[in-house]
Amino acid sequence: MTSEDQRTLHKSALPTLDLIASGKVRDVYRVDDRHLLIVATDRISAFDCILPDPIPRKGEVLTQLSVFWFDFLKSTTPSHFVSADVNSYPASLQRYAPQIAGRSMLVRTAVMTPIECVARGYLAGSGWKEYRASGTVCGIPLPVGLRDGDQLPEPIFTPAHKATSGHDENISFSRMVEVTGQDLAQRLRSLTLQIYGKAAAYASTRGVILADTKFEFGFIDGELSLCDEVLTPDSSRFWPAATWNPGGPQLSYDKQFVRDYLETLSWNKQPPAPQLPPNIIDKTSVKYLEAYHALTGKQL
Repeated sequence: MTSEDQRTLHKSALPTLDLIASGKVRDVYRVDDRHLLIVATDRISAFDCILPDPIPRKGEVLTQLSVFWFDFLKSTTPSHFVSADVNSYPASLQRYAPQIAGRSMLVRTAVMTPIECVARGYLAGSGWKEYRASGTVCGIPLPVGLRDGDQLPEPIFTPAHKATSGHDENISFSRMVEVTGQDLAQRLRSLTLQIYGKAAAYASTRGVILADTKFEFGFIDGELSLCDEVLTPDSSRFWPAATWNPGGPQLSYDKQFVRDYLETLSWNKQPPAPQLPPNIIDKTSVKYLEAYHALTGKQL
């Protein structure tokens, strides 16, 4: 079974709508010339493979956290977000209200930039691996002696070129300038770090560390706008501040339970992905719900 086959197992079937994209988690439908419907499924991926077992309520968490952050950031940046209230959706979507309530967003169509904008405030993941090898993260020199999980002297911007399949390619800022032009590159870097700083400061008041995150931007009627998902456990590393202990991997609000389990198997990390035991599915679902509560103070 290929990743595409697995994706169809859990896709949001809205047969009268035009499905224009189906990613690892989200299905995107064209509503009209100016609007799209983004539906977050309960699909989960690891090591670039979609797993056969959905994580209950994951799509709700991703959607409702994005809605929270779009509202929080509305004074900082325009966005593509229109509404997550199905009662306000166009008539063509009303028949699907029970399926999409809580896990969908009506958004404006945007001309997307080809750059994934990453902000890193802490050393982790691939950044830690590169630093350990060369003392840099995405080619940016960092002080010697940092540990896995350490806070960086200041947040850094590390762009990536979007790939049509597989991993995005980390690129230097100078290479980004070649792709986007100097003016847009500087605007994207500035806005990314501004959003990261505001979100990280808020998260700290909730006892949460925003270690790193990625954003996508597009143009709506010529205006640079924040798009896609925003500051979710799928696009960000969130760590409980109370357990932060540099020197190794950190406890996090994400799918680490899934990754850790898969690492115990003799799986080659190619499709088809193995099934998940019920306890791993349940723990992962709880972790996503905990992330929502930790950041918003509300129960979903």
